[in-house]
Amino acid sequence: MIKIVIIGSGNVALHLIHAFTKSKEIEVSQVFSRRKEAIFPLLDSSKITDNFNDLVEADLYIISVSDDAISKVSSQLPFENHLVVHTSGSVPMNSLDDKNRKGIFYPLQTFTKGKEVDFKPIPICLESENESDFDLLEKVAKSISNSAFKSDKKQRKALHIAAVFVNNFVNEMYRIGNEICDENKIPFEILKPLILETVNKVMTLSPKEAQTGPAKRNDQQTIEAHLDFLSNENHTTIYKILTQSIQNNGKEL
Repeated sequence: MIKIVIIGSGNVALHLIHAFTKSKEIEVSQVFSRRKEAIFPLLDSSKITDNFNDLVEADLYIISVSDDAISKVSSQLPFENHLVVHTSGSVPMNSLDDKNRKGIFYPLQTFTKGKEVDFKPIPICLESENESDFDLLEKVAKSISNSAFKSDKKQRKALHIAAVFVNNFVNEMYRIGNEICDENKIPFEILKPLILETVNKVMTLSPKEAQTGPAKRNDQQTIEAHLDFLSNENHTTIYKILTQSIQNNGKEL
C-alpha cells in the first residue's frame, strides 16, 4: 500500500482525494487543508490537519494548490528528502523547495467542483528527478488512470497551452454562442447536437480535416452577412480573428 498525503482542498485536490480513496493500492494517510470542512465528506476528520507540523510520514506528498502558492507551501514542509510533487501544468518542477526530492503529477483534465470525473481515461503527466521516484509516481498514477505519460518541462508547458486552446478557449466560444442565442430568444440546447458531433469528429479525424464552414469555404458573402449581424464588438473581433486563422490554413473550393 502506497501512503500519500495531499496538501490542498481546491478542485484538483478534491477530485484526487475522491479517486485515491477508491483505489486498493493507495492509502490517503492525511490531507492538509485550511478549509477542513471541504474535506469532511471525503475523509475521516482524524486524517485532516491544518498544521504543517502535524503532517504524517508518507511515501508521497502531493501539493495541489494554486500555482502562485506552490513555492511557499513547499518551503513550509517540516521535513527533508521526501518525495514532493505538485499538480500544475504550467509551474516548473524547480519551484519546489530543494530540501525535498521533486516531481510533477499533472492530471490533464478540466475539473469543476461538484462535477465528478472518471479518472481512468485521464492522462497523468509525470516528471521526477530520478528513476526510482518516477517508478513510484507511475504506480500511483496507474492506480487511478490508464494513462501515465512521461513528460519534460517543455512538453508539459506545450500541453498546458494546447489544453487552454481546446478547453478554455473552446468553452468561451460556447459562452459566446449561448449569449447570441439568449439575445435572440433561441434555446442554447438547439446547438448541443452540433457541439457533440464536432467533438466526435476529432476523435477520428484531425481537426484540420474536420473543419467546415464559411471561412473554410472562403464564402465571403456569408462572412460579411455574419459580421453585419453581430452587434457586440468583442464577438465581431473574435469572429474576424478565427475566420482569418481558418483561412490561413487552407481553403475549401
